[in-house]
Amino acid sequence: MRISQQGIDLIKSFEGCRLKPYLCPAKFWTVGYGHVIGNGATLAEADNRLFTKEEVDVLLRTDLARFERGVLRYCTVHLTQSQFDALTSWAYNLGLGTLQRSTMRQKILRKDGEAASKELLKYDKVGGKAIKGLTRRRQAEYRLFTQIDPITDTSTSDT
Repeated sequence: MRISQQGIDLIKSFEGCRLKPYLCPAKFWTVGYGHVIGNGATLAEADNRLFTKEEVDVLLRTDLARFERGVLRYCTVHLTQSQFDALTSWAYNLGLGTLQRSTMRQKILRKDGEAASKELLKYDKVGGKAIKGLTRRRQAEYRLFTQIDPITDTSTSDT
């Protein structure tokens, strides 16, 4: 199974795209849609350049392949395309280790999709404080997981 264009669009909309390498909040050199350069600890001279849109799209596709494999490895039950897309986006943002250890995964493996979908929403905090951007992303992933269009549904807007 591979992430659909809808899932990729969701990731792109929340990650944003930066063509010049930058130091992310976790102190890793990053480019494109959240791609960590090299081991992330140092910025090689060759990487201190402006990337093209095509280059960062290739980096995203390569990174996503790892997360697709991880979702399939850790969630060994049947998933719909929208569930797979939501889980891949979630894991891309939070990491495969978080997916592996999550209560959400346990609920997925028990085939309790409703309870699993609610677990998605719990991962919107940094240091115990809810962050608006993460809350919006988790809501979009929840809507995708439950097959509600995450892009056009405006019922949870910030206004």
